[in-house]
Amino acid sequence: MPSYFPWDKLERGQGFFVPALDLDATREAGLLAAVPLRLKDARATYGIRDGRLGVLFYRKAPARPERDESSPDAPGQAPPASDQA
Repeated sequence: MPSYFPWDKLERGQGFFVPALDLDATREAGLLAAVPLRLKDARATYGIRDGRLGVLFYRKAPARPERDESSPDAPGQAPPASDQA
């Protein structure tokens, strides 16, 4: 029974859900399908979507760059005071 896992159409941070009863076999088959594409960020986790048990496959999102604390819009910073009196 051939399976189709659309790894080649995914960008980082995206994923797809495969309904399944045999979760371990589906997880293994899906991750093995990512190997020829050399996807080092391929991940899988078990879950329920729309009442169906299955495996969520996804590509890990890229790391967010660290924000500079000196930037004026950094969280936790007070807005600059105005010089109007």
